[in-house]
Amino acid sequence: MKKTILSLTILAGLFAACQQNKTTAQKIDSLATTPDTNASKAKACYVYIKDKDTVSLSLITAGNAVAGSLNYNFYEKDKNAGTIAGIIKGDTIIADYTFQAEGTTSYRQVSFIKKGDQLLEGYGPTQETDGRRVFTNLAGLKYGDITLSPVACK
Repeated sequence: MKKTILSLTILAGLFAACQQNKTTAQKIDSLATTPDTNASKAKACYVYIKDKDTVSLSLITAGNAVAGSLNYNFYEKDKNAGTIAGIIKGDTIIADYTFQAEGTTSYRQVSFIKKGDQLLEGYGPTQETDGRRVFTNLAGLKYGDITLSPVACK
């Protein structure tokens, strides 16, 4: 009898969990298909062009969270194309960049600082940590070799 009650309790718990997951999935699906009228206000696009080199960045911000796409296309070098996800601290973006290069998925940390209407990419020493390159000292980053200017988003 105890085994039957225990089995029924477990089944009821599993059924409730499945119903809760179904409701959550429905909410996520409805959010994905419902236009977000604020998204256009939070979207910004930037580009860097020098000679035959280009960098493009498309960002969507929500509070202090940021996500988007980042692409590097340097002349006679492999193209890097991927996504970023991170946070905004004051005027600085710190994000993880997941990208494809030479047929391999790689991960590294990126940083941008806002100066006026432009974004300057940060650079500095990095180290390998948990399979990705991270800056060794965020406070010591230098900015300005790559300056991205705002452009209309497509």
